[in-house]
Amino acid sequence: MASHKDEAVDSPLRGEDAAKVSRQSWITRRFPFLQTKRGIAILVIIILVIIGGGLAGLAALPKRGNVNNADGSSGSGSDAITSDTHFYGDSPPVYPSPNMTGAGPWASALTKARALVLNMTLSEKISLTAGASSNTSCSGFIPSIRRLKFPGLCLSDAGNGLRATDFVSTWPSGIHVGASWNKVLARDRGAGMGGEFKTKGVNVLLGPVVGPVGRLVVGGRNWEGFSVDPYLAGALVFETVAAIQGAGVITSTKHFIGNEQETNRNPKGDVEAVSSNIDDQTLHELYLWPFQDAVHAGSGNIMCSYNRLNNSYGCANSKTLNGILKTELGFEGFVVSDWGAQHAGVATALAGLDMMMPNAMSFWGDKLEAAVGNGTVPESRITDMVTRTIAAWYQMGQDKGFPIPGVGMAPDLTKPHNIVDARNSSFRPTLFDGAVEGHVLVKNVRSALPLKKPKMLSIFGYSAKNPDQNTPTGGISPWTFGASAFNYTEFSGDFFGLSDAVGNTPIAFNGTLYSGGGSGATSQSTVVAPFDALIQRAYDDGTALFWDFVSGEPPVNQGSDACLVFGNAYATEGADRPDAQDEYTDNLVKHVAARCNNTVVVLHNAGIRLVEGFIDHPNVTALFFAHLPGEASGRAIVSLLYGDENPSGKLPYTVARNAEDYPVLGPDQPEGTFTRFPQSNFSEGVFIDYRHFDAKNITPRYEFGFGLSYTTFKYGNLSVQKADGESFAAYPTGEIREGGQVDMWDVLARVSAEVKNTGRRDGAEVVQLYVGIPVSGQPARQLRGFEKVVLSGNATAPETVQFELTRRDLSVWDVVAQKWRLVEGEYKVEVGGSSRDLPLAGKLVV
Repeated sequence: MASHKDEAVDSPLRGEDAAKVSRQSWITRRFPFLQTKRGIAILVIIILVIIGGGLAGLAALPKRGNVNNADGSSGSGSDAITSDTHFYGDSPPVYPSPNMTGAGPWASALTKARALVLNMTLSEKISLTAGASSNTSCSGFIPSIRRLKFPGLCLSDAGNGLRATDFVSTWPSGIHVGASWNKVLARDRGAGMGGEFKTKGVNVLLGPVVGPVGRLVVGGRNWEGFSVDPYLAGALVFETVAAIQGAGVITSTKHFIGNEQETNRNPKGDVEAVSSNIDDQTLHELYLWPFQDAVHAGSGNIMCSYNRLNNSYGCANSKTLNGILKTELGFEGFVVSDWGAQHAGVATALAGLDMMMPNAMSFWGDKLEAAVGNGTVPESRITDMVTRTIAAWYQMGQDKGFPIPGVGMAPDLTKPHNIVDARNSSFRPTLFDGAVEGHVLVKNVRSALPLKKPKMLSIFGYSAKNPDQNTPTGGISPWTFGASAFNYTEFSGDFFGLSDAVGNTPIAFNGTLYSGGGSGATSQSTVVAPFDALIQRAYDDGTALFWDFVSGEPPVNQGSDACLVFGNAYATEGADRPDAQDEYTDNLVKHVAARCNNTVVVLHNAGIRLVEGFIDHPNVTALFFAHLPGEASGRAIVSLLYGDENPSGKLPYTVARNAEDYPVLGPDQPEGTFTRFPQSNFSEGVFIDYRHFDAKNITPRYEFGFGLSYTTFKYGNLSVQKADGESFAAYPTGEIREGGQVDMWDVLARVSAEVKNTGRRDGAEVVQLYVGIPVSGQPARQLRGFEKVVLSGNATAPETVQFELTRRDLSVWDVVAQKWRLVEGEYKVEVGGSSRDLPLAGKLVV
């Protein structure tokens, strides 16, 4: 089912086979295991459980909307487009798929890989291009070649920790890391996760996530990524990739590219997946930016996405895979499909896909071998596919001392199995510090916080306690996909495509959240809920503690020194969130606040959560956005509430006053002429989140980069200096290595500023640098640097914070030259504590 002319290659998979594939149900295409008897049995179990409880050629945005025909008339019924040929030309062809070069640090790995692959038969090489079954719970598995002593590969979820297994840690999710604005913590978290994956015999960690970026406010998977800002996400993904791979595990940075909504992310029936229609400049300056950082860090794998990009499927898009990823960015690793994201055979092979998951389906395997035999696919393409995979294996040192693939991934945790405990006690401080620093305090009036040994404390809200169940069961379970606190009937209906209904419950009402749901979920075991930690603190302080986690209108003891209300905002793969707020929790907060003059709200939010429903109530004295903290959740929030730790998190997104203030709130739907081919036009360009709010002069409730502390900070002495001896030519001239032309990373300017803690408490401040590029159509300011510094209270001298601005930081994408262009003019440089609190301003003249 090719989606564009450059994918419409003669293939042995066309004709009857292609017709059969087009008639497959969404379920079997998304989950090929359901084509087997065992898979059908699993499906029956799921149902019983339910019953029981997507450059120049891209420079202009495609002029196709969601509703109107080319002539502007409304389209429906017989006017609907019925053939993919309508979209031929939307995404330009780039062939052939470039061979791995072994440039830079990959030279030795390439030499070894070539030697090993040279000894493989065609059948053996093809066996390494698609997943196979295994006696493990690995998300995907590449078979071994015993005669060559290649042990195979285990690929497993996810970017927030190892899912669906035991004796692993529950790490803070991506959004929580983003809210910490801490590169050191991101690095330490990556090292810890990488060690656990390696101990369990997982060769490829399916993460980190930088796509979706977060265009949709209610995107179902935004929580898996770091931030809606590409610079922040890019800096954190760089550290994460470097650390995980430093531990010997291959990262699968995902989802490449434009995978911004869950709605219609996959084809279903005769409706194709949504097409993210992105112009060339926007693609480079926003959506590609963090992927470029991941490639620059050496990511050994990139996962192509479910969606279509400019009407060409992500895993069959030769422009993005061959042209951008493997040529422009100099990517040396291999490309793997998201599970079931392949919709053509020959076309995907020629477009740059190297590995299909979870299996060959009806496209590769013997069909791929036949394509080589009839000359449709050159064997050299197969050789490069496998060489890239084997080279990544060598590059991470997995040929020496790596555990047996999947050794710690028992297929059924309910049965006796060999225990492989991957946890490392030396990373407990990272788990705790990571949980603490991702909490963002946005309101604190009347000295509400920190608490000071209250005599009476009342606790309310469904997100204070652990779910009543936290255990794996045979096969698929709520625990497996991080849905123990959520309505599992609704989750599974969305995730497994068993229902046409879009999930409409905005909260997880059965307990607190440590992560979101789906394949990015974490495995919970030694987790501490807020209520658990509060009980211990109340015991130590002699505090009288009262609670009600059930009622939406609980009785409130008006003698309480403080009332804590815990709510959440749930999100999961498979469905976009129904809204950015929920009336139930708003009403709960207002009910308590009407009866308690010191009401502190804590929201475990897997995405942007609007708070206008209660934030101006005079008795709502404090608000934490608690995000998804991982296993140390309870200990972290209590340490913050009582002042043992000083809040230092900052928002990695903007919280608006009204949902209508955002440029894009929810997903695009198939309708009119495009009923069978859903279109999502990214017509806002790079103007999402704070860039949009600045451009439209909209005042947010809480701006990007905002966060309170129990102390205060003062800024001064900004210095902006051009680097000596550097070229300020308009275009880079360097050779291409991982991440693009090497001189894109040259430092062209250095900025320094002083910051001082003016309060009594020790605290950490995130010093943020924003740049205004002097080109029409660019945002007023863009984040181009941040450093988190710990400052002592009562300090007599400020600390100097330094930043380096690279050529890329100061450039714009030139759609004609197809290069990053450094423009002449006066750049505005601003430094401060948030995107709207920038007391220092200077300029850089280029």
